[in-house]
Amino acid sequence: MKVAISGEDDFVQPYLEAALGDSLVRIPADALKEKMQLDAYLASCDAVILMNAHPAQSGGRDDRAALLTMRDAARPVLEAVERHGSLHLILIGTLRVHPQATPEDPYYSSQASLAPRDIAAEGQLWVEERAIEHATEESPVSVLRCSNVQGVRLDSDEGNGILHQFARDSIFGWVSVPGDGTQVKDFVHISDLIEIVMYVLQNRPPTRETLCIGTGEGVTMSDVAAIYQQRTGCDPQYGNDDTHEVWGAVDAWEIEQRCGFRPSITPGEMIDEAFENAGI
Repeated sequence: MKVAISGEDDFVQPYLEAALGDSLVRIPADALKEKMQLDAYLASCDAVILMNAHPAQSGGRDDRAALLTMRDAARPVLEAVERHGSLHLILIGTLRVHPQATPEDPYYSSQASLAPRDIAAEGQLWVEERAIEHATEESPVSVLRCSNVQGVRLDSDEGNGILHQFARDSIFGWVSVPGDGTQVKDFVHISDLIEIVMYVLQNRPPTRETLCIGTGEGVTMSDVAAIYQQRTGCDPQYGNDDTHEVWGAVDAWEIEQRCGFRPSITPGEMIDEAFENAGI
């Protein structure tokens, strides 16, 4: 199996490329400007992964240019998939296309309502809807929307995610907690995410599917902050900006039904990794 990857992502993408090994076909940005060149890259491929979480270059997630950038970057790939006729397209995005989770509706799932929370999420949803509209049995589409992905970057050994940020900050005696501490996050480890992507690659959907990626284990930020306080003596500072945070838990039952397993790395193990990475 040959798998192409298009887009720019400095955390998830390096892990995917490492997992694919000799199966990887990396699509350079220049190839997106030439149909024949792009088709040549995809000719030997069975699947293509499009990193669809954020714009490659933009002033921010609320910048109107983010929507145009994501559409312009995705359109050549979407059109090439349609021309090819037998590629499995996998879109990797975020949960930001859903409205903020509430106590009445705390779980993200394939059936959850859609309401993009920023301009970049509008771009993500445009790409998803365009891809799903053209999904066929020969060219199925998998839409993967990821929760709060944690782990250590492959290229720099720097920790990625709020759990790692807390570990780094706790060295200085405090952690900056977004919100009032009652909000819930669903942390998922990068290795679990990669395992799910690799399974989906090997097991195409009949035509189209949407899957929210998380452990299903929601943890309040006050409980998370308490662990850091207990282990380092740091002072949690609540009430910080939570505008761009993803709150709520994923319905992991859908992952189990689709893949036959659930993400296995617990929030506690992710916190341990964060401390170890920070040298604590």
